[in-house]
Amino acid sequence: MSVAPERGAARRGLRPERVVAEAAAIADAEGLDAVTVARLAQELGVRPPSLYKHVAGRDAVVRGVALIGLRDLGSAVAAAAVGRAGEDALVAFAHAYRIYALAHPGSYAATVRAPAAGDAEHEALAAAVMETVLAVLRAWDLEGEDVIHAARALRSALHGFVTLEAAGGFGLPADCERSFEELALTLAAGLSARPGTVAPASPRGRRG
Repeated sequence: MSVAPERGAARRGLRPERVVAEAAAIADAEGLDAVTVARLAQELGVRPPSLYKHVAGRDAVVRGVALIGLRDLGSAVAAAAVGRAGEDALVAFAHAYRIYALAHPGSYAATVRAPAAGDAEHEALAAAVMETVLAVLRAWDLEGEDVIHAARALRSALHGFVTLEAAGGFGLPADCERSFEELALTLAAGLSARPGTVAPASPRGRRG
């Protein structure tokens, strides 16, 4: 497909932030793989070579989308977990995680990969999300590498569920909301059932 001549207004208003925001919109609507330099140039009304004046290439754009995703996901899960503890915090965290991932699938997909070594901005945003995870897990008094193992288990379970749900992988008629609730409660129960672990008190009851 040929690219239309560049529009002066588009060129004057083009900034890296706008390019990344457009990439996030494309990713959320069509998937992260749909984000290409050619597609961005088309949407922004410029030729692909001109886009390189504002971003270094696709990898830089995807990194920018990841920063948006981590910032927004981090804010969502932190707000959900604040003032809660134990099972209550874990379930609230899980629901906020799912809501964000389903509402912004492309931006969420960009957050999955670990930051490149030395990328301080990316590392800081990923660390902020992890801080919320660790705060949620604190009620179980985990020590050493057990904390890392629990954090990975929590992340893997939530990621697996939302990825399957987004891809239409659940064909049985049972309600996905209830299934996700059971997943979160099972994760909390599994942490409490670990040898030597005392289940934290929680004011939360099961929802039907």
